[in-house]
Amino acid sequence: MASSTANPANHLPYFFGNITREDAEEYLMQGGASDGLYLLRQSRNYLGGFALSLAHGRKVHHYTIERELSGSYAIAGGKSHASPAELIKYHSEEADGLICLLRKPFNRPPGVEPKTGPFEDLKENLIREYVKQTWNLQGHALEQAIISQKPQLEKLIATTAHEKMPWFHGRISREESEHRILIGSRNNGKFLIRERDSNGSYALCLLNDGKVLHYRIDRDKTGKLSIPDGKRFDTLWQLVEHYSYKPDGLLRVLTTPCPQLGSENDNIGFNTYPSASGTFPKLQSTIGHPSEEAPFNPYVLQRKRGPTEAERGDQREALPMDTEVYESPYADPDEIKPKNVTLDRKLLTLEEGELGSGNFGTVKKGFYRMKKGAKPVAVKILKNESNDPAIKDELLREANVMQQLDNPYIVRMIGICEAEAWMLVMEMAELGPLNRFLQKNRHVTEKNITELVHQVSMGMKYLEENNFVHRDLAARNVLLVTQHYAKISDFGLSKALSADENYYKAQSHGKWPVKWYAPECMNFYKFSSKSDVWSFGVLMWEAFSYGQKPYKGMKGGEVAQMIERGERMERPEVCPTEVYSLMKLCWTYNVDDRPGFAAVELRLRNYYYDISH
Repeated sequence: MASSTANPANHLPYFFGNITREDAEEYLMQGGASDGLYLLRQSRNYLGGFALSLAHGRKVHHYTIERELSGSYAIAGGKSHASPAELIKYHSEEADGLICLLRKPFNRPPGVEPKTGPFEDLKENLIREYVKQTWNLQGHALEQAIISQKPQLEKLIATTAHEKMPWFHGRISREESEHRILIGSRNNGKFLIRERDSNGSYALCLLNDGKVLHYRIDRDKTGKLSIPDGKRFDTLWQLVEHYSYKPDGLLRVLTTPCPQLGSENDNIGFNTYPSASGTFPKLQSTIGHPSEEAPFNPYVLQRKRGPTEAERGDQREALPMDTEVYESPYADPDEIKPKNVTLDRKLLTLEEGELGSGNFGTVKKGFYRMKKGAKPVAVKILKNESNDPAIKDELLREANVMQQLDNPYIVRMIGICEAEAWMLVMEMAELGPLNRFLQKNRHVTEKNITELVHQVSMGMKYLEENNFVHRDLAARNVLLVTQHYAKISDFGLSKALSADENYYKAQSHGKWPVKWYAPECMNFYKFSSKSDVWSFGVLMWEAFSYGQKPYKGMKGGEVAQMIERGERMERPEVCPTEVYSLMKLCWTYNVDDRPGFAAVELRLRNYYYDISH
């Protein structure tokens, strides 16, 4: 196998490959299970991820290491690292969430190589063939394409690879599946998987003592697959692999795949997979050629459609990560044409009264007539008497930034209208700013607040991924569509960074919201996604204190001195300790040690799941 696709942990002496959790525990017990003894293994349910098994107090603790789309590795909610080895090195010096430091590696015995999972070789061949066929590449160009797009390619291949497996029979009826399993040999554990519907659910059909049992396989809101109350997996082949070594809720383990009708042999062993050669009729490419002008967009592979009301039925409450559950009434692709943002004044009606005002002018509610009817809009109107070209430039700059953004948790711009005044027309968030809403509604629950700040973290993660720095993130600039749906607004100070920049440097101090700013903003005028993370920590404090002002009664200079002394705001009364510890992490003084939004969002996501179920 070419080195470009080799497992990044294969060279580590304490990496055991695709072994089970039970195997890892047995190894560490054999090694004495002293506190801090550890080994690394391949994750069997997270794509491209690993698992860290660590002994402490004569017990073995297991931590999932996920591979992020950027190709870096992190324990959920923790710091990102370039490789599994760097993560291990870091946790040898910092526990940072682990039960103890990693003190001593448990190395593989001499002559023992990391165990390869049944899918690994097939996966590498599938990736190679897919890149060859889709991009028509050979030699060095082929290797470079595989290296540069490895995580995305693996995800694409892995989530469709079941279509090539002998046990996958596509959309067939329950009766047909029983008929197929009962043809030929009737070994206990003979199985197939069929597609139940187009919403991503399947059925596992398993032969036991001459009877066919049917287990539903559901896809949850994050895309994970599981039998009811069972372990969750990224892919069907991982699920099959798991239940082939232990029943874990099934009546027996999976042994023999039921062959497709017309195949030569119905006694194919579990570890026998088809070759990766041939065409890929079902692998629809979402990846462009690496050298084309349009850059490769990894988020296409990641994005999952939220269920409709009909699909959800009486399932559990939709969680905030199901982004498109909250479909914007403005999200009609026929309506928004980014290249033509000028709106027809005749289609815009303004109401009397103001929603708010600022240096630029006022914000009014209005209605804009769209193809599906008139939609409520918020209209930022430039002061008529304002001859200050700088204010007009600022409005146009804000419009330019908003025009480039498309995310369910960011206020969308409908367009610009030049009539009696310059007007920036945006989608409406009826309940207004988060801080004011919470000041008036003290009954809002901790769970509800967590839901809202998590949504903000998802919007900020999107900005981080797209190289935008907000520079004015605060509860006043988070608007509520409903009590359960938040959107980030006010991009007047925002900056789009070029591909080779990771921060924006202001030329001089401006009229800045200093109580929300990180030390590097004040000391060096440097702004980055990491400084937005600091602001997000302040925003969380505002939310959990029901809209109170941060650093109440203190001047900007006093706040700066307090931060330099290493002091931070105290935990708001109703704030959970887990959330407060995340706030303090956001207020890490050194910008390089501060987490990014990818880690912050994941930690909030996991915490919200915990308190929701």
